[in-house]
Amino acid sequence: MALPTNHSLLLPALLKGSKTSINPSFTISPKSPLTISETFSRLKKQRKVGFIPYITAGDPDLCTTEKALRLLSSCGADLIEVGLPYPDPILDGPVIQASTIRALTNGVNFQAIISMLGKVVPELSCPIILFSYYNQIMKINQESFMSALNYGGIQGLIVPDLPFEDIGSLKKRANKKNIDLVLLAAPTTSNYRLKAIVDASDGFLYLVSTNGVTGSRSNLNSQVQFRLEELKKETSKPIAVGFGISKPEHVKQLSIWGANGVIVGSAIVKLLGESKSSEEGLRLVETFTKSLTSALP
Repeated sequence: MALPTNHSLLLPALLKGSKTSINPSFTISPKSPLTISETFSRLKKQRKVGFIPYITAGDPDLCTTEKALRLLSSCGADLIEVGLPYPDPILDGPVIQASTIRALTNGVNFQAIISMLGKVVPELSCPIILFSYYNQIMKINQESFMSALNYGGIQGLIVPDLPFEDIGSLKKRANKKNIDLVLLAAPTTSNYRLKAIVDASDGFLYLVSTNGVTGSRSNLNSQVQFRLEELKKETSKPIAVGFGISKPEHVKQLSIWGANGVIVGSAIVKLLGESKSSEEGLRLVETFTKSLTSALP
């Protein structure tokens, strides 16, 4: 299914921040050949660990984001997480906070991001997951937000500040559009609560490696190994680990501990957004990405 050339005409409700639903005939865009679940099934059969990079949409600009998505896909990303810029990213560390400020300062908005994704996603070999704070969803409304994600070919959604007790309505609307709502858990999450989160999470479970915000760290939290071992006894659902993963040694260790996927964000965002030029940033990201994927089985 080919997308119309003028994307901006298809998302007027989002462009104005309206509460009006989008015409559903304009909301479906070609997606990755594989779903998130199918991707992890493939990785399991191949005895591989998934590489999941994170980038902030619009940092340093949307053209570079588009190129970065193609680059990461060609370098072996199994899933790609795209962050929606937000002025108060409470769970993000200084690197991603700075990247969102740069993107917002440049005038990047949700409509432009979705239009860009609608263009590039059909060319990628891996599913896209959108990382969005809940207030961004409520500014539009849940139904229109999910329709927009469908338009952009997005297969998954992570909402880090949404309390688990409040996921019902959002999960229902996401699943109706064939979008996975991926939930987060921390090493300190109680066993009772963790079981409920695992059962409710779509596609895979996002295991946060440490309490606190995102950002590169020198060493991995040893609690992650214990939590992975415990989870593996209770569920066959894939588990991807994120927050603080920034070195080939980290991804190798996580694969030894039994993670099904590794999520690398701040280290990539820093290279892409803080380089002297977009071209230099993309070159550095390519080299770094290859060093990470070569450390994985």
